[in-house]
Formats: sequence, C-alpha cells, structure tokens
Amino acid sequence: MSLTPPDNLGNPGTVPGKVTTQSLIDMKAEGRRISALTAYDYLMAQALDESGIDVILVGDSAAMVIQGRNTTVPVTMEQMLYHSQVVAKGVQRALVVGDLPFLSYQVNSDEALRNAGRMVKEALVEAVKVEGGRTIAPTVKRLVEVGIPVMGHLGLTPQSIHKFGTYRVRATEPDEAEQLRADALALQDAGAFAIVIEKVPAELATAIAAELEVPIIGIGAGGGCDGQILVSHDMLGLYTKFHPRFVRRYAELGQAMRDAFASYIKDVQDGQFPDENESY
Repeated sequence: MSLTPPDNLGNPGTVPGKVTTQSLIDMKAEGRRISALTAYDYLMAQALDESGIDVILVGDSAAMVIQGRNTTVPVTMEQMLYHSQVVAKGVQRALVVGDLPFLSYQVNSDEALRNAGRMVKEALVEAVKVEGGRTIAPTVKRLVEVGIPVMGHLGLTPQSIHKFGTYRVRATEPDEAEQLRADALALQDAGAFAIVIEKVPAELATAIAAELEVPIIGIGAGGGCDGQILVSHDMLGLYTKFHPRFVRRYAELGQAMRDAFASYIKDVQDGQFPDENESY
C-alpha cells in the first residue's frame, strides 16, 4: 500500500494526486501541459487549489500587485515569508513555489541557503524560485544538494529591471538568444526541476523546451512551452496599471468590485441597507 505525499500542513497521506516536482517532469514527458498562477493570500490560494491548478507561485510580484510598488525589487524576505506562509495554509494539492526576493540569494551561497531554508522550514513552500542563469547555477546546485528544489527564471527577469531599463522582449538578437539557451542548460545541469522563461520570442522558447528535459514554463514566450504562468491579478483584471499583450483577461473583477462598492455606498446612503431581513 502506498501513501500520497504529505500536504502543506504536514498531514501525511491525505491528498490524492498531490503535485510534486517529479510530477511536473512526468507531465512534460507525457506531453501534458502545466498550469501555474500566482497567489499571495489564503483565499486566493484556496480557490486556485480547488480549481485544479498545478503550480502556485508566491511571486515577488506581490511588491506590485499587493504593495503598489513600481517594480518587484523592494519586496523583502520577511514579506515573502509572510505571503508564503498564508498561501501554503490554503493549499493541499498544488505545488507551492516561493520566490526568493532580490538580494536574498545573490550575495553568496551561504545566505541563499539560509533564506531558501527559511522558506521551506518556516513558510512550508515545497520549492523556491531564483532568477539568473550560469552565474547563479552554483548556488542552485548547492540548494538542490541539501534537498531544496529550485525553479529557475530566465529571459526578462524583473529583479534586474534597473539593469535592463525596459520591459521589452529579451533575446531577440542571436548572441543573447544563445546566452539564454546556455543559461537554461546550466540551470538544468545544476539540478533545477523547472525553468520559467519570460518575454522571449516564441520560436526560441519552443526550441529550448524541446532541447531540455525539465519543464519550461512560459510567460509571454508563446505556446510551445511545457506550461504557462500568469500573475493572477493580471488575468482577473484586478491589476490594471498596464496590460501586456501576453496577458489574457479571463475576467474583469476590478470593475466588478468597483460596481459592487458603488452599489453598497448608494444603498447605505439611501437607507436601503440593511433591511429587516438583514437586521436582528
């Protein structure tokens, strides 16, 4: 008799079909597409998990969609730990991946190990995500060797936005395209179980997905990847500061919320809320 893996609350053998890092590798081998979205709080995480999502990323995009920052750079390690903790409480089936924020892993591998370890021990995530290729590969290798699964992130890496100076498509020139391919191979060799590739030409992302054994999760990288990820607040129409062409809006909840708030305000002002059935 075999047991299913423990859930994010530490309960052993209770969650049938639990998604693991190996599950994603198996999905790629079997030609099944991987679905991933972000979450930053318990209720969103629970809704995503109950919907059947494969991967929930606790993204450093919290800096923008939760904190109102202009980039992902300012979010802190303590803030990411908090968001990851509350997300993990709402998830049973999906694989929970926590973003390591800017300067939590780039200084040296000792600090990276300490911070990644906190994400796994304190926040109960099942993997961490880091940005960068060959330069970060030795750190990825060390994390994996001590038992911390790592997801990579290449292409447009938001933590490096001040270096890029723009959110334009990356790797459109042959030299940068070759560098990205080499970075992906380096991450795979270092033990990364999956790689997010953001905002690169679809042809390049498709070629890398075909070349590598680990899953390539695309965002603005075309349909030839092994899976797709979006920021939930973008695809729900909650975050409206900008609308990249790769974001498909599956709902307009921002407008729906504003309409609901306006109706509530009017009902209160007109004395229509609460009525007799809503009173004691």
